[in-house]
Amino acid sequence: MTRDPRSGAAESGAAVSGARACGARAPRALVIGAGVIGAATAHRLAEAGVSVTVLDAAGPAQRTSSATFSIDVTHLKTPYSYFELNRRSSVLHRELEGHEAWRHPAPLVQWGHTDAERRTIRERAERLAGWGHACRTADPAELRTLAPAADPASCRADELVVHDDAAWYDAPALARALLDRAAVLGAEIRYDTPVTGLLREGGEGGASGAGGGRVLGVVARGRTWEADHVVNCAGPDAGRIAAMAGVELPLRQIPGLVGESVPLPEGPLGAILATPGVDLRPAPGGRVCAISWAVDGLLDPSAETAVPAGADLLAHCAEVLPALRTGSLAGLRVGVRPVPEDGLPLVGPHPEAPGLYTVVTHSGVTLAPLLGLLAAREISSGVVAGELEPYRPDRDTSRPVRDESLAVMSGYRVETEG
Repeated sequence: MTRDPRSGAAESGAAVSGARACGARAPRALVIGAGVIGAATAHRLAEAGVSVTVLDAAGPAQRTSSATFSIDVTHLKTPYSYFELNRRSSVLHRELEGHEAWRHPAPLVQWGHTDAERRTIRERAERLAGWGHACRTADPAELRTLAPAADPASCRADELVVHDDAAWYDAPALARALLDRAAVLGAEIRYDTPVTGLLREGGEGGASGAGGGRVLGVVARGRTWEADHVVNCAGPDAGRIAAMAGVELPLRQIPGLVGESVPLPEGPLGAILATPGVDLRPAPGGRVCAISWAVDGLLDPSAETAVPAGADLLAHCAEVLPALRTGSLAGLRVGVRPVPEDGLPLVGPHPEAPGLYTVVTHSGVTLAPLLGLLAAREISSGVVAGELEPYRPDRDTSRPVRDESLAVMSGYRVETEG
């Protein structure tokens, strides 16, 4: 008999509801990771009345969430169901944001130089129009207005595709804001507290994955932390956490180099630019943030690759931004992206390790508000979120890549629907 992978969450939820009815203590959840996914999940769990403790090996958004390009990538998402998940989450960003400013509206401008690049961008725009996503074509001369700091000669296309309702995110600001909200609701936030083991029925599980049945808590800094739910939001470290419970996550670690300029003398960039060689977006203080998929393809996860690759990234930036032709990038950082094998999120409980719930994904900044909300509802109530069914951690991920943003990043061929 095959066990329903949702049963652990449903049984736990029923127990939680019963405990509340009897006036017992609030359910306890340990959230591993204080990046954007962990912060969003902790915030929603605290809102639901769960007693939350967040444990992070470093500090708020100090790892992957601080080394990410952080734009709304809804326009790159396939299939349609995944596009819709991202669209809903981008709407939640607007609803969540209060006096803390982490979402910065800016048009996103794309162009291609080769026939293949132009065809891909045009076909994507046509698909998005059919899905109700607003984008338009424009004359390349409009680049002078959309992004005055860019060199118009860097665009050799006969048309631009413009997404006027796009945005970039300040990911560390997002994580700090949601962690602060969780703390106001009673959550305990612990930094510099790396998790080194899991507490399980039948014995503690360590790095080898040894142990017993249900996950009962964690070991961190030589201390045991007990909980009804352990929520694995550890990003690229999520595979190590899962392995302690004998669970193998279909997760890759893909490095990416993010560069940041000094303030541009011409003033803010004004738009997000997706060009053939480099992607650029505004950054706080009139700076520019940059990534290049071509440069990332040369990286390994070692930080030592940042210095030589930085010269390559600067060269790509200088092709578009004249201000960087005589200078250097002020900051470089290699971030390790947690990328599920088929490009889609891994969200849900584990049949073989009850008490453990995973939330890990690529494009975590865009998806954090909605995944945090849906995961917290499942954990706190036991009611299954139908929207999460395609993203369960124990699904078959051996099919070809389905997420177009991952295809753009890696050069993999996208599986088409139908």
